[in-house]
Amino acid sequence: MLNQYEQLQLTDALTLPKAKRRRRVPKVSAAALVICVAASSLFGFAGGAAVNMLRPENAAVIYSAMETDSQYNVTNLAAVANNSAAAISGTSSAVKQSVVEISTETVATNAWMRQYITGGAGSGVIISADGYVVTNNHVVADARSITVRLANGQKYPAALKGADAQTDLAVIKIEANELTPVVFGDSSKLVVGEPAIAVGNPLGELGGTVTSGIISALDREITIDGENMSLLQTDAAINPGNSGGGLFNISGQLVGVVNAKSMSSSSGAPVEGIGFAIPINTAKLVINDLIKYGYIRGRIDTGISVVDISSVQVAMWYRLNQLGLYITKSTNPELRNGDRITMIDGKSVTYSDSFNAALKSYKVGDTIDITVDRDGRSVTVPITLQEQKH
Repeated sequence: MLNQYEQLQLTDALTLPKAKRRRRVPKVSAAALVICVAASSLFGFAGGAAVNMLRPENAAVIYSAMETDSQYNVTNLAAVANNSAAAISGTSSAVKQSVVEISTETVATNAWMRQYITGGAGSGVIISADGYVVTNNHVVADARSITVRLANGQKYPAALKGADAQTDLAVIKIEANELTPVVFGDSSKLVVGEPAIAVGNPLGELGGTVTSGIISALDREITIDGENMSLLQTDAAINPGNSGGGLFNISGQLVGVVNAKSMSSSSGAPVEGIGFAIPINTAKLVINDLIKYGYIRGRIDTGISVVDISSVQVAMWYRLNQLGLYITKSTNPELRNGDRITMIDGKSVTYSDSFNAALKSYKVGDTIDITVDRDGRSVTVPITLQEQKH
């Protein structure tokens, strides 16, 4: 005769669907369980790392949190951090040999018209095994001497092969062979949020410095020294001296040439985590022309140099009573140093950004009228645009 407890057990066994009958699980020792978990973790992370190595373009992997015990989530996050750090470390080691330090000497003139020598520093990227290096135009502009220091410490004098102020790019050449050039990437394939690595010479004395971050934005329209540029934005740390250095993707391909850091906001407050680079697809076209011709074909030359006088303090320093765009040098004898440009073909011009924007609608061979203010009177001078060959 079954007791009440045994009868209930029998009833449950007969009425429960087969799918819901619970199978007995053999007992497993604590030591065996630990070994299984460890093996699972090891092979799981090794597999993920292998996928990353085989697919460098997808090296940044986002892991979703496991719906299990929190300790496994922590383990996964640690693995992601370790994989990311290893990728950055490996990429940095590979590309550092292709980034150089640049130092310059320039003759400057003070307010009393006395000349003196001033030093400058920046970065550059090796683009050929026989010594061609790309950097920023503003790093080497007007330099009387340029010196390149390789990652191994060797120094070489450099010759300027060509420069372009509009894109802020320049190519210099050192007499060296068997260098390690960069591998060009494709900046059109960049996406916001992917890893970015900057290598350069911050402060002009910390060559080979590596910083990392992400691509923060694409096609940022930025005006630098009167030139409108479409740039990459990154939050990788960039400081004075990084100019001309490389911005790389996680695969070690050059995707940009660093050229600017945002130093302050419109209110004057300092800003960190904002840097800019020239997209490599833009730079490649310029580099090719600079190496082959020494200039950018089709660029117009007005024959004049200009400077923005945009603050009262600067105007007072130059003893000027009006802000605006002033001519500092001219190959046309009818235009003089100190003339303030007011119009191009009847269109108002205030500073260099509007001046350059107005010139973009013209081509080599066109004739334009430049109107200037000279000692309180308006003077209009026609000039024929030449091809810029310097």
